[in-house]
Amino acid sequence: MDFKNKVVVVTGASSGIGAETARQFATLSANLVLTGRNEENLKSLAADCLKANKDSIPLVLVGDLCDEQFVAGIIDETIKKFNKIDVLVNNAGVLENGSIETTSLDQLDRVMNVNVRAVYQLTNLAVPHLIKSKGNIVNVSSVVGLRAFPNVLAYCMSKAALDQFTRCIALELASKGVRVNSVNPGVVVTNLHKRAGMDNQQYDEFVERCKTTQPLGRAGNVEEVAKSILFLASDNASFITAATLPVDGGKHALCPR
Repeated sequence: MDFKNKVVVVTGASSGIGAETARQFATLSANLVLTGRNEENLKSLAADCLKANKDSIPLVLVGDLCDEQFVAGIIDETIKKFNKIDVLVNNAGVLENGSIETTSLDQLDRVMNVNVRAVYQLTNLAVPHLIKSKGNIVNVSSVVGLRAFPNVLAYCMSKAALDQFTRCIALELASKGVRVNSVNPGVVVTNLHKRAGMDNQQYDEFVERCKTTQPLGRAGNVEEVAKSILFLASDNASFITAATLPVDGGKHALCPR
């Protein structure tokens, strides 16, 4: 795989899957646009990416994807610096715990705004440029978009919506040469669940349970998801579109027991 002279936008790049995805794109010579809310983390990531690809200084954009002006600015600044977009990785996402009995409307709105609405806006603005470049989109979804899980209702709803978004726009853009796919991770070691409220002990126990809840017997790591994203974004996946690719150790196929 080679992304030399390709312009790649990665949202939620300040940690976890997004940060590792950016690092791997950098090793393959991509020109990077890194967005997120943590300025310090993004600057550190940009330095890592510059070490891997000394020919391109990453564009760092700090802001909240729920801010419509910031989202519009991502596209404007990318075109101003690089004059094109080849790959959009919609990675940013948030998780809220709760059931139909306990999830507030504020929680639902927060999850849907980041995981669906912001993705819709950014993709809508990026599409004209992706059509010009015959580029592609990779959405970072979840196994919960493919299967139902209790007590993360809003998150499940948002990822199911994201998967349907992937399929619908893949069909809409196929004739224009733009591919659209999703990766659907299972439990992957990141800060996602801690940001949603788990303490260290709860999280350690959660990861330990992956020995029985994910058939391969462990949690995944960000490198494994990032490699799947790069594959889908590359010419090696030139005949793949509208796919939702589980990267979950087999969790999507596991029956309750």
